[in-house]
Amino acid sequence: MYSIKSPGGSLFPYYYKGGEIHCLKYGSFYSDQGGLLALMKEEEAFVAETRRRLEIWVDFYKTDLPDRVLDEFAASIGRLSPHISKLAIVGCSITARLKLAGRLKRTKGASALPLRFFGDPEEAKTWLVGEGR
Repeated sequence: MYSIKSPGGSLFPYYYKGGEIHCLKYGSFYSDQGGLLALMKEEEAFVAETRRRLEIWVDFYKTDLPDRVLDEFAASIGRLSPHISKLAIVGCSITARLKLAGRLKRTKGASALPLRFFGDPEEAKTWLVGEGR
């Protein structure tokens, strides 16, 4: 099957255990909020152009998540909700998880998405493709 690269460098589609997922690579931005927010906009446009519902895995390892970033991420997920069937988020501190979960619950569209936070990326990807329930 034919794959392309998303703005963040992920193969699309990414095949895993018989399923397809899309990774939003928002990790290793450390404190570069401008770079991260710019990539979020590019990825949002990319996902919207796929015109399909995706299982999405978000990597936040080694990225600072101040309120401004959490707000924009939640808004982006809300706008993308018609294109998301499941959402797995990895690499958040406990504090960031709590803040982000609250924001997503209050965001139109995002509040109804199947969402889980994970510490292990393999567990997240397995959950997305429907294994390990």
